[in-house]
Order: sequence, then C-alpha cells, then structure tokens
Amino acid sequence: MNRSMERARHNSYQLRYFEETNKRTMIPVGTPYLRRQVDQLVTYGGIRAGERVLDVGCGMGRYTLILAERGIRVEGLDLSQVLLDRLVQFNNGRFNIPLHCGDILNPPPELLGQFDAVVGFFTLHHLHDVAGCLQGMRRLLKNNGRLVFLEPNPLNPLYYLQILFIPGMTWQGEKGIRLMSPRYIFDALNRANFAHSSFVRFGFFPPFIANFRIGARLERLLERVPIWRAGLPFQIFRGECGDK
Repeated sequence: MNRSMERARHNSYQLRYFEETNKRTMIPVGTPYLRRQVDQLVTYGGIRAGERVLDVGCGMGRYTLILAERGIRVEGLDLSQVLLDRLVQFNNGRFNIPLHCGDILNPPPELLGQFDAVVGFFTLHHLHDVAGCLQGMRRLLKNNGRLVFLEPNPLNPLYYLQILFIPGMTWQGEKGIRLMSPRYIFDALNRANFAHSSFVRFGFFPPFIANFRIGARLERLLERVPIWRAGLPFQIFRGECGDK
C-alpha cells in the first residue's frame, strides 16, 4: 500500500473514531483541570492576548473556547466538519472563532504565514505523518512564530488504563501515544525545520482530584519530586521558526 493510500485509510478511521460517538473527553466543560492545561501551554509558548493562534485538531472546541476566553484570536482547524459544526453549537455565538476544515498536511493556502502560533491539545498522536504535518504547520507561521503542543507522556500508565476502560476509546485510535517521546518529537521538529526545540512535563492527578483546590495545590508540590518527574502525564513541546 502506498503512502497516499495509508494516509487516506488512517484519516478515514480517525473520522469514524471521533464522529460516531460524542466522547466525553472531547466535550467543552471549562474545568480547573482543563484550564490549567491551557494556562501551562499558553505560558510555555509565550502566547499573548491579541495574537493570532491556530488550534490544530480543535475538535468540538474543548480547548479552543478556553483560549478564546483568554483574549487570544484563536481559529480552529480540524479534519472533520462534523466536529467543527459541534464546536459552533457549543460556542453558541459567544466568540468569533474562524473555523477551517482540512488536512494539516496540506493546509489551506489562504492561511500560509498568517499565525503567531500554532497549537494543539492531544493532537500529534492522532496524526499519520507527524513530521510531514509539522512541516505543514510551519508554513502557517509567521517568521517569528512558535509551535506549541500538549501531548500525553507514553511513560505514564494511566493512559493505557483509559484506553482499556473508557467507553469509545480504542488502541487503534490512540496508539500514537507510544511515539510521543521527546526524542521522536524533537526529530520530527528538526525535520520540519523548527529551531530551539524544548519540552516540559507537568500534572499528576486525574480530573476528579485535580479539579479540587486542595488536589491542585498538592499536585504542584508532587510535580517537583524528581523520582517520578519522568512519568508526569502531560508534556508540552515547543519549536520556533528561525535559525537553528
């Protein structure tokens, strides 16, 4: 099977995986757990209010709407028009969020060179060709633009338990998690001609603990303990346009 056929088959499966059920892990809910993920990405990416930012793989707007609340000129791109239509419903006219349907491997030409930052939340591990898609994202950035993505840490066992026990999640749909190591992502960023690649890890508790104030405070303390820092659940990767 050639690469174009593999890509088409992969995309077709991903569309079915996300469109056929309303996964609870995609519904916009604005909890402290999710808001912290957004705040960590915004801070690490140096993203400021008023900047034009593209949320790749925005889905139903779980993170897009929180970005918009921060005063960021966020736009959404997703392979699925079905999910974009659901985002419009969840937004309910609150924010002006331009939406684009397409494959990031071949981004819409009118968007090239338009963004201060391209971001994503749990998106890279669903892509068929990570390096190729990163090249597509780089074409969307201004000369001083940044790419910032939040991804699962494959060393954390909780993700594999989620796949086993949460309805609607499958290994076929989520297996890209195993590739989300810094070495793999840095290699893909380098091949896409990004400079100054870096990453940071954070988190500790699942939502039912982290959403409470005492849980959030304890989580920040536990993150500092070196013995399990390598297994913290969330990773933010950053790359920059410019000279290496």
